[in-house]
Amino acid sequence: MADHKGFLKTTERELPARRPVPVRIMDWEEVYEPTDHDMLHRQSGRCMDCGVPFCHSGCPLGNLIPEWNDLTWRGEGRAASDRLHATNNFPEFTGRLCPAPCESACVLGINQPPVTIKRIEQTIADDAIDNGWVQPQPPQRLTGRTVAVVGSGPAGLAAAQQLTRAGHTVVVYERDDRIGGLLRYGIPDFKMEKHLVDGRVAQMEAEGTRFRTGVEIGTDMSWAELRARYDAVLVATGATEPRDLPIPGRDLPGVHFAMEYLVQANRVVAGDEVPEQISAAGKHVVVIGGGDTGSDCIGTAHRQGALSVTNLAIGRRPADERTEQQPWPTHPNLFEVQSSHEEGGERTYLASTVEFLADEHGALRALRVAETSFVDGRRVPRSGTEREIPADLVLIAMGFTGPDADVLGTDAPVTGRRGLYRRDGRFASTQPGVYVAGDAGRGQSLIVWAIAEGRAAAATIDRDLRGSTSLPAPVSATDVALRVRPA
Repeated sequence: MADHKGFLKTTERELPARRPVPVRIMDWEEVYEPTDHDMLHRQSGRCMDCGVPFCHSGCPLGNLIPEWNDLTWRGEGRAASDRLHATNNFPEFTGRLCPAPCESACVLGINQPPVTIKRIEQTIADDAIDNGWVQPQPPQRLTGRTVAVVGSGPAGLAAAQQLTRAGHTVVVYERDDRIGGLLRYGIPDFKMEKHLVDGRVAQMEAEGTRFRTGVEIGTDMSWAELRARYDAVLVATGATEPRDLPIPGRDLPGVHFAMEYLVQANRVVAGDEVPEQISAAGKHVVVIGGGDTGSDCIGTAHRQGALSVTNLAIGRRPADERTEQQPWPTHPNLFEVQSSHEEGGERTYLASTVEFLADEHGALRALRVAETSFVDGRRVPRSGTEREIPADLVLIAMGFTGPDADVLGTDAPVTGRRGLYRRDGRFASTQPGVYVAGDAGRGQSLIVWAIAEGRAAAATIDRDLRGSTSLPAPVSATDVALRVRPA
């Protein structure tokens, strides 16, 4: 256990300060100041090493949270890193991007602010990288079996690393020009700088994983050819098909999906030239959707020099604290002020977009919105409440519906009615030797679930190829069957 009286002596959460808004919107670097390790010592000491650590149940990876909290408090950083990496391939990713359901399940959170698990995790991972503790772990011997992983997001990368370390020859196929999926092109650098992705790719290459970029399965190579070439195939393409808003004026110039906008912005930050880039510079921007993708658009628009940013959410404003319908240790939907929201703009709830409006030249000039009304469980615009919001650029950030329909060839794994790849509780698809992990089979979800499913699918593939496996499976077959929504 960490400090036996730590949760009594330190009763408040402490997090690193965010860099001043006027400074950080001038660049694309991460928004947080470096962590004060004295503060980290105090915060890790608040962990009570509970007899039943509910943080474990909150984390799909089963991270050994009390153990590395205790090691952090004792100043044993390398040992803390070893315990963290025992269950999580990429803690520097989850420490920045996961919404931390572990903290929602923290027992201390019953009557105090929960332990700052997410920040402790990130700092352990960052210290491990800075001190050279993250080293390649190549297999001692090869099995002679081959595996193709389609998609290089967190699920695909986690599975590939596990299977490579088990001794299989693994090739990761990515249709973009760089590895990382939405980690690379969907997440702005002010949330996670891309040298972290590059570092993990270098580690995996040193371990023996092979990467093939610019290859789209279903177009450049058929699914049938892929299955014939490899002993097993894991589909981890994510759920990148955006949810549309089919209302009058949708086809006007200036109305775009959020990912069109974010991908271009991330490419420019990476040094690429993007002809006719979608930019917020000098424009009145409206972001439709109140989730993380919408927040990423807000922060990007500020850095590009938008004149104004308005964020519309169709639902009610979330509560500031837990409600009776979201008791501990569930992960509640609470009102959150992310770094992008601090940087300016207006947030409006109960806003239903009715129509995109054009000027006399056919260009976007405004949105017509109305107050949301709830009728028989449906959200509909309330008549008589319409108003206009000026807009030169509208970004639709309403989530994702499933895998990209453009990559679904006739010989692709079978999809269900929701457009997701069908799979059973073992991550096996309807085709022999083909498996599915992450959002492609689960639907839009959390990065921690993607890594957990990638690790578990790797264990299944290893067992099917060799008859047994020593790879850990953080998500059991029963758990998957119960918690994954059927396609």
